[in-house]
Amino acid sequence: MARQRSAMRGTAGFASGFDQIVANVERVIQGKEEAVRLALVCMVAEGHLLIEDVPGVGKTTLAKALATSIRCDWSRIQFTPDLLPSDVTGVTVFSRSKNSFEFRPGGIFANIVLGDEINRASPKTQSALLEAMEERQVTVDATTYRLPQPFMVLATQNPVEHEGTYPLPDSQLDRFLMRTTMGYPDRGSEIEMLDRHGDELDTVAELSAVADPSDIEAMIATARLVHVAPSLKGYIVDLAEATRSHPRIALGMSPRSALALQRASRSLAASLGREYVVPDDLKTLAIPVLEHRLMLTPEAQLDGSDAGEVLEDILETIPVPTTRAR
Repeated sequence: MARQRSAMRGTAGFASGFDQIVANVERVIQGKEEAVRLALVCMVAEGHLLIEDVPGVGKTTLAKALATSIRCDWSRIQFTPDLLPSDVTGVTVFSRSKNSFEFRPGGIFANIVLGDEINRASPKTQSALLEAMEERQVTVDATTYRLPQPFMVLATQNPVEHEGTYPLPDSQLDRFLMRTTMGYPDRGSEIEMLDRHGDELDTVAELSAVADPSDIEAMIATARLVHVAPSLKGYIVDLAEATRSHPRIALGMSPRSALALQRASRSLAASLGREYVVPDDLKTLAIPVLEHRLMLTPEAQLDGSDAGEVLEDILETIPVPTTRAR
């Protein structure tokens, strides 16, 4: 009960601060409120975000604008075929001045890490992110180094059909809490973009911070207190079991997927000023949280089935809880 009262006190302020950050990012990204809100929900849920889309739709700008808005340390790693794992995690070198070995951190040591065009690097280099994304630490030469908090990898990738790209390993995909797309802006938003930013090369330079890392840490703590009714936990498990037994799915939801969906739904509920999760929160997040984790059977792939469509069919068949247990 004390936890719930604490959540009730915090969610109103959470929603206000959340909306302020979203509005600040939208100063440079017009017509993409859903993508912006999803990115911030992902951060507050202590997850990592993969944005897959064609070049030029604002993937990198979103990452830079989010980092600027919360006044945090951030770094950009440009993934290329010749990028080495040590460029990501860091390397131990011998210092002549100190006559000893010292660790030089790689680009992963920041609050927000922009992994730009992550699927242009080799799978070996992509795998350098696995420990950092899961355990928020890196191990170099048998020494473990903790990463700063909050920590988020916001990776962008071009569609896999593009030349010079490598598909992300399943283990890598599973560590992204969400995958989403930016899409093209509508006509009005694109005209507004031309009016406001037509003569600017760096639109993010005009932004100022409206929060800091300590604010994000407080929002994370508030989101953890959001109530998830037992009936909704059962709904998540029913959904997981349905994906594991579906005839068109070869690899269904893992326990990590179920935990990810619950964590993200808490963050979304708090962003809307609620201290409890409702079924619509889970259904809203099911596609971005689960679609990239499901592997279709070869037969389903051959007939052109899409994991998102199969997941939508499953969502329609699972009975939704109609009451909220408090």
